[in-house]
Amino acid sequence: MKIIISLLPVLIFLLLLIYLDSFKLIKKQIIIACLIWGMLSAGFAYFANTYLLQKVYSLNIPFLSDMIAPVIEETLKMLLLIFLIKKNKIGFIIDGAIYGFAIGAGFSIIENIFYLDTLTSNNILLWIVRGFGTAIMHGGTISIMAIIVMNSINRKKSIFKAFILGWLIAIAIHYLFNLFMFVPVITTLTILIILPLIMMIIFEVSENSLRTWLDIEFDSEVKLLRMIKKGKFSETKSGSYLLSIKHHFSKVIVFDMLSYISLYLELSIRAKSNLLLKKTGLPVNKINDLDSRLKELKSLQRNIGRTGLAAISPILKMSRKNLWKLTMLE
Repeated sequence: MKIIISLLPVLIFLLLLIYLDSFKLIKKQIIIACLIWGMLSAGFAYFANTYLLQKVYSLNIPFLSDMIAPVIEETLKMLLLIFLIKKNKIGFIIDGAIYGFAIGAGFSIIENIFYLDTLTSNNILLWIVRGFGTAIMHGGTISIMAIIVMNSINRKKSIFKAFILGWLIAIAIHYLFNLFMFVPVITTLTILIILPLIMMIIFEVSENSLRTWLDIEFDSEVKLLRMIKKGKFSETKSGSYLLSIKHHFSKVIVFDMLSYISLYLELSIRAKSNLLLKKTGLPVNKINDLDSRLKELKSLQRNIGRTGLAAISPILKMSRKNLWKLTMLE
């Protein structure tokens, strides 16, 4: 019974979050990677905590020793989150929150397995606290960090500052939980009430944001691509802008810019179509020559160069969110 209570709740909560993602933004392979990294980070944290705590205890600094575990564990958990955001694998707050929770879930599974092996107590209350409290806390801290960072990205604020803020909040929550400032059962109940409430609000806000983003950009991109296909790109505001800067680049680069804009729009429209199909539960249409098209896009990027990409970025609105959408084609 104690095995079920200590290990299953966090996995059930994770599955519930994935089920509630109506736009199906989550990729199974990334969820698995998050779980695996969480498990690995738990192992790394065990050895780091053991070594450092021995050093600190020898210095007789109780407060510092209490802070060591939260700092190490939250730092290790966040490393994969940093990687996913850097590689544009996360587009919205909600998928960031779910991936973050998956990392914490993997961490808690290994941690609770360790305690199952080392603690002989059959006190059911202890395992309820570990399964419903500590495990959910581990998922919640990194999930909250992801929410803070993605919100900062959406508002075009400093990502570095957002990571620092999210990291400090995660450590603070973890530290306060470890102190058991309240009765353990009350602390557990608080987590079980507050975290689902936060997630429900985030789901609603994120889905509304996604719908708005799809509605606004889908129509504008379809219209722009249609004008390009008809040879009337110069009659659009985007075409006028490109004509105004063409004297800064060679004819070959300008041609590559137009090719890049056209190909990017085609892939972007298809990615948004996939999101809408997933939302309605319909099968997604795969692009047979996707790999060659993505290679062509990257080749055009290299030809155009950073200066050229920066010049056409106002046309394509190449934010992190807009680059992320192309991963929905993979």
